[in-house]
Amino acid sequence: MKRVLGIVFIAVIQLLSLVGAGAQQTEAPIFQWSTITALLRGVYDGQATFRDLKQHGDFGMGTLNGLDGEMVASDGEFYQIKADGKAYPIQDSEKTPFAVVLFFKPYKKLTLKGVRDLSELEKSLDAQISNLDLPHAIRIEGKFRHARVRSVPRQQRPYPDLNTALRGQKIFESNDIEGTLVGFRFPTYMAGVNVPGYHFHFITRDKKAGGHVLGCDLESGEAELASSSALNLKLTESAGASAP
Repeated sequence: MKRVLGIVFIAVIQLLSLVGAGAQQTEAPIFQWSTITALLRGVYDGQATFRDLKQHGDFGMGTLNGLDGEMVASDGEFYQIKADGKAYPIQDSEKTPFAVVLFFKPYKKLTLKGVRDLSELEKSLDAQISNLDLPHAIRIEGKFRHARVRSVPRQQRPYPDLNTALRGQKIFESNDIEGTLVGFRFPTYMAGVNVPGYHFHFITRDKKAGGHVLGCDLESGEAELASSSALNLKLTESAGASAP
């Protein structure tokens, strides 16, 4: 945990050093509950309610108590993608062990066409991002030739680490589907705090299905980019992790 706190301190200091450097930022900070390192170690007990989480943002991603599926939020609507691949509205009383949210205020909008895979999508976005040293939130609404997503079933104590839990993931593939990608791009210096690079969750236009994105072929879509030079981080107090 001391190592995680050290990483967090360094990340926050580097973020603060970017303030006033002319970087575009959102009016509100990114709020994150726990760290990706804690989740990797198996800290799955939810402590933050979604009622509380909504006070910090209307857009974001994460998971639910016990690593019960994938969470995706956009325009203030929060959904849980369970291991059956279906989307369910999240009740305010439910809890999360890991989530990242913000009030989404884009500084740039762009049109994307014929983006064949995730690697090409990431390169296209990198070319449009104003400052790659700042965390970014990305929303893409579009039509997909193909989408490959996954979800994870709820885990039972004693909790396995995340890599072990992912062995039980359920994968779903769809063709000619419309929906929304909700994602973040964190700089490499924030590894340990959140996933470095891009991380996307998907929800269909009818809000009936989705998951963590493993691959996609985007026929056309509209992307919006938001950035923030401030990160508010709340560390979990759970002792539910596997051994260090």
